[in-house]
Amino acid sequence: MSDGQSGWGAACDASRKKDNAETSVLFELIGECYERRSMLITGNQSFGKRGKIFPDQAMTVAAINRLVHHASILEMNVPSYRRRAALERTRVL
Repeated sequence: MSDGQSGWGAACDASRKKDNAETSVLFELIGECYERRSMLITGNQSFGKRGKIFPDQAMTVAAINRLVHHASILEMNVPSYRRRAALERTRVL
């Protein structure tokens, strides 16, 4: 695993359910980092909606438990900069 570069930021599309191979890799990454390294995870869904990512409920609960144990959770209810920029780009075209 490269230091700080997992590739999941670009590959994790929460709008579709992941297959077992994809979620196994993510779960393994979370497990390897758990209590050993810092992790930064961003998302636009609450923890209650994370069942859309993992197909197995037990895996979902275990992953969330590992992520929130010792965590500092910052919830930011602000407008999306990416969405605003995309809207501005479409207005210019």
